[in-house]
Amino acid sequence: MIKGKFVVIGVTGGIAAHRALDLTSTLVKAGAEVHVIMTHGAREFIGPLAFEALSGNRVHVDTFSAPPGWRFPHLELARKADIALVMPATANIMAKIAYGMADDLLTTSILAMTCPVLVCPAMNVYMYRNSVVQENIKRLRKLGFVLVEPDVGRQACGDEGPGRLAAVEDIVKLIKKVFEPEGDLAGSQVLVTAGGTREPIDPVRYISNRSSGKMGYALAAAAVNRGAVVHLVTAPTCLEPPDGVKTYHVKTALEMLREVMNLYQQVDVVVKAAAVADYRPKMVSKQKIKKNDSGLIIELEKNADILFELGQQKKHQILVGFAAETEDLINNAQQKVAKKNLDFLVANDVTQPGAGFGTDTNIAKLVFPDRRIESLPMMDKLELADRIWDEVVKLRYGKTK
Repeated sequence: MIKGKFVVIGVTGGIAAHRALDLTSTLVKAGAEVHVIMTHGAREFIGPLAFEALSGNRVHVDTFSAPPGWRFPHLELARKADIALVMPATANIMAKIAYGMADDLLTTSILAMTCPVLVCPAMNVYMYRNSVVQENIKRLRKLGFVLVEPDVGRQACGDEGPGRLAAVEDIVKLIKKVFEPEGDLAGSQVLVTAGGTREPIDPVRYISNRSSGKMGYALAAAAVNRGAVVHLVTAPTCLEPPDGVKTYHVKTALEMLREVMNLYQQVDVVVKAAAVADYRPKMVSKQKIKKNDSGLIIELEKNADILFELGQQKKHQILVGFAAETEDLINNAQQKVAKKNLDFLVANDVTQPGAGFGTDTNIAKLVFPDRRIESLPMMDKLELADRIWDEVVKLRYGKTK
């Protein structure tokens, strides 16, 4: 899994910088080609020569100093890297990466990278707990970086708590997991939609629905846990995207349509859990509509049916839909399965207690093209998500979890 991989390690100015030597040695022994970038702060703690001796490669320290045969170090490193790590990741470097700053070789290289980037925080417990640092960690996760949770224990300064650099063996395990994820969805690219779209009336008002996004986010989290590469296209919610998910934020049905269609050909499975508005205002006022004594008539026009469009273009993909109904659940669900060319549909009656919008549970029926129906009891949405992925695995591989 690691042999032959091109690994970039960015070492920053923290007391734990010396532990990057252990990681370098471990990866080289496993057959990786390791290239180290050191910030100015890192060189205050440890010299480049130690990393050069262990890696067998020149340490990169300057944006404008290229090794023989390299024109632009930040681009060469970015293009060749199979994976990159920032170790230790100080509060300063995480803030820079989170907001796209590029004032040295490490941050410039990371901006150019398309490979997975693991960020390994290490700092004083009170710095780590600071709300600014925590917000930057959340932002990095949203941007698709993999955060390696720090260990808890006594720190060099004498304080105790979270903030110690994670153990090298745990970091190596995570690297292996990135290269060869475990689970029955390993190797699969899946697309999940979530949340309720918002169709603007004017700059301050919109038409929407009661979707919380909880079901879609549970589906994304469960798929990551089962080894999938997950693309989450989400309308506005109050939820934090699960770790390891590639997140695409949209607001309107048209924006969701464009994002989903852009991703459709590269994915193997689509689960459309979003509540997409059927209609949008035909005219959107550029200014706030003022209240007056007369009524207000808003003319609506129909949005595209994203699930129908996906069904028409389906080739190799497995396509799963959701239906929130208030009456005639089975008949409406069966019609949608046929009309939209679905592999199966998850239907629920939102008037039932425990099955409505915003709840942590759901009561669902799985409806199949052969008119088979499987009724499920009330369960947690994460449990239901796994049940849905079980069916996907059966369809894709002919086996259960």
